Amino acid sequence: MIQRVQRASSGHRRYEDQDVEWIVFLTRLRETGMPIRQMRRYAELVRAGEATEGERLALLEAHGGAVRARMAELEDNLAVIERKIAMYGERTGRLVAVD
Repeated sequence: MIQRVQRASSGHRRYEDQDVEWIVFLTRLRETGMPIRQMRRYAELVRAGEATEGERLALLEAHGGAVRARMAELEDNLAVIERKIAMYGERTGRLVAVD
Protein backbone atom coordinates (compact mmCIF):
# COMPACT_ATOMS: atom_id res chain seq x y z
CA MET A 1 0.00 0.00 0.00
CA ILE A 2 1.13 3.55 -0.70
CA GLN A 3 2.28 5.47 2.36
CA ARG A 4 2.93 9.17 2.66
CA VAL A 5 6.55 10.14 2.03
CA GLN A 6 8.32 10.71 5.34
CA ARG A 7 9.95 14.03 6.14
CA ALA A 8 13.12 14.81 8.01
CA SER A 9 13.02 17.27 10.91
CA SER A 10 14.17 19.90 8.38
CA GLY A 11 11.03 19.28 6.33
CA HIS A 12 12.90 17.63 3.45
CA ARG A 13 11.25 14.56 2.00
CA ARG A 14 12.91 11.23 2.75
CA TYR A 15 12.21 8.83 -0.09
CA GLU A 16 12.40 5.08 0.42
CA ASP A 17 13.08 2.67 -2.46
CA GLN A 18 9.37 1.88 -2.73
CA ASP A 19 8.59 5.62 -3.05
CA VAL A 20 11.01 5.91 -5.95
CA GLU A 21 9.53 2.79 -7.60
CA TRP A 22 6.04 4.31 -7.27
CA ILE A 23 7.18 7.59 -8.84
CA VAL A 24 8.89 5.74 -11.70
CA PHE A 25 5.74 3.69 -12.31
CA LEU A 26 3.52 6.77 -12.33
CA THR A 27 5.95 8.48 -14.70
CA ARG A 28 5.73 5.51 -17.06
CA LEU A 29 1.94 5.61 -16.98
CA ARG A 30 2.00 9.30 -17.81
CA GLU A 31 4.60 8.90 -20.57
CA THR A 32 2.41 6.24 -22.17
CA GLY A 33 -0.50 8.64 -22.27
CA MET A 34 -2.57 7.69 -19.24
CA PRO A 35 -4.71 10.67 -18.27
CA ILE A 36 -4.05 12.15 -14.82
CA ARG A 37 -7.65 11.33 -13.86
CA GLN A 38 -7.00 7.62 -14.44
CA MET A 39 -3.67 7.80 -12.62
CA ARG A 40 -5.46 9.30 -9.62
CA ARG A 41 -8.05 6.55 -9.77
CA TYR A 42 -5.32 3.92 -9.87
CA ALA A 43 -3.61 5.50 -6.84
CA GLU A 44 -6.92 5.55 -4.95
CA LEU A 45 -7.38 1.87 -5.70
CA VAL A 46 -3.87 1.04 -4.49
CA ARG A 47 -4.50 2.95 -1.26
CA ALA A 48 -7.80 1.06 -0.79
CA GLY A 49 -5.92 -2.24 -0.56
CA GLU A 50 -5.94 -5.74 -1.98
CA ALA A 51 -9.71 -5.86 -2.50
CA THR A 52 -9.27 -3.53 -5.48
CA GLU A 53 -6.74 -5.64 -7.37
CA GLY A 54 -9.33 -6.74 -9.94
CA GLU A 55 -10.26 -3.16 -10.73
CA ARG A 56 -6.58 -2.18 -10.91
CA LEU A 57 -5.96 -5.05 -13.30
CA ALA A 58 -8.85 -3.94 -15.52
CA LEU A 59 -7.58 -0.35 -15.54
CA LEU A 60 -4.05 -1.42 -16.49
CA GLU A 61 -5.31 -3.88 -19.13
CA ALA A 62 -7.36 -1.13 -20.76
CA HIS A 63 -4.40 1.22 -20.73
CA GLY A 64 -2.11 -1.50 -22.11
CA GLY A 65 -4.55 -1.99 -24.98
CA ALA A 66 -4.55 1.74 -25.69
CA VAL A 67 -0.74 1.79 -25.67
CA ARG A 68 -0.56 -1.18 -28.06
CA ALA A 69 -3.03 0.53 -30.41
CA ARG A 70 -0.98 3.74 -30.33
CA MET A 71 2.22 1.78 -31.00
CA ALA A 72 0.61 0.10 -34.03
CA GLU A 73 -0.50 3.51 -35.30
CA LEU A 74 3.01 4.90 -34.85
CA GLU A 75 4.52 1.89 -36.65
CA ASP A 76 2.16 2.45 -39.59
CA ASN A 77 3.06 6.14 -39.70
CA LEU A 78 6.76 5.35 -39.50
CA ALA A 79 6.44 2.93 -42.43
CA VAL A 80 4.96 5.73 -44.56
CA ILE A 81 7.78 8.08 -43.55
CA GLU A 82 10.41 5.44 -44.33
CA ARG A 83 8.89 4.88 -47.79
CA LYS A 84 9.14 8.62 -48.49
CA ILE A 85 12.75 8.66 -47.27
CA ALA A 86 13.58 5.76 -49.60
CA MET A 87 11.82 7.46 -52.51
CA TYR A 88 13.70 10.75 -52.01
CA GLY A 89 16.92 8.82 -51.51
CA GLU A 90 16.45 7.12 -54.88
CA ARG A 91 15.53 10.38 -56.63
CA THR A 92 18.51 12.25 -55.25
CA GLY A 93 20.95 9.40 -55.68
CA ARG A 94 21.70 9.38 -51.96
CA LEU A 95 22.01 6.11 -50.16
CA VAL A 96 19.76 6.54 -47.15
CA ALA A 97 19.95 4.21 -44.17
CA VAL A 98 16.64 3.66 -42.44
CA ASP A 99 16.91 2.05 -39.01
